[in-house]
Amino acid sequence: MTASPTSGGVRPLLRIHDIHTYYGHIHALQGISLDVYAGEIVTLLGANGAGKTTTLRTISGLIHPSAGKIEFDGADVTHVDAHMLVRHGLGHAPEGRRIFGRMTVRENLQMGAYTRHAGAELDADFERVYELFPRLRERRSQAGGTLSGGEQQMLAIGRALMTQPKVLLLDEPSMGLSPILVEQIFGVIESINKQGTTILLVEQNALMALGVAQRGYVLQTGRIVQSGPAQDLLNDPEVQKAYLGG
Repeated sequence: MTASPTSGGVRPLLRIHDIHTYYGHIHALQGISLDVYAGEIVTLLGANGAGKTTTLRTISGLIHPSAGKIEFDGADVTHVDAHMLVRHGLGHAPEGRRIFGRMTVRENLQMGAYTRHAGAELDADFERVYELFPRLRERRSQAGGTLSGGEQQMLAIGRALMTQPKVLLLDEPSMGLSPILVEQIFGVIESINKQGTTILLVEQNALMALGVAQRGYVLQTGRIVQSGPAQDLLNDPEVQKAYLGG
């Protein structure tokens, strides 16, 4: 893992500044600010209901904030719709996987590439996904709804990779998986990052998340309450008590 370029005037690839998001009258995000630099894995930790998924949905354009600013690759994308952000390089593997159960594995991956034209580059991306997840190659003609939970998670990540993201948003990729599959998924996350994709990771398994990330933020009831290098958060008594069973 490389150190994040958080000094020296380097501009973040993704910047969220003072974002406020509502669900009806519920003030879900209350002034969230965070930066993600090119090449990083940054993790967002917090208890259930803290606002982690809402943060990713706001970044990806599925929800628009009532106040604040989101910058992606130097452009203001605060009110840009989700399908346009996909075209600009923002991929999202959502919580709960959300695959198309009646479509085959390959068709699900094709849906990730719906904005792109067929060709050698697209074929190379299919191959990249199959190399990262050999099980998907074996299951490519199988309906997505018949896959195991781990295979569906692989498919959700693979589909997001087919968008050729500059930044990949991952929402709870280890949820409901066995320890062996969790290790496998996190190994793939590191591989994706080493191949050049920047990642913002929401994850219930704080130990695994901080083990692969360079930096982290802790979210509590819609506010960032702690942030810093992943190793510092890993050693922080409050983080250990709240998220690591310390």
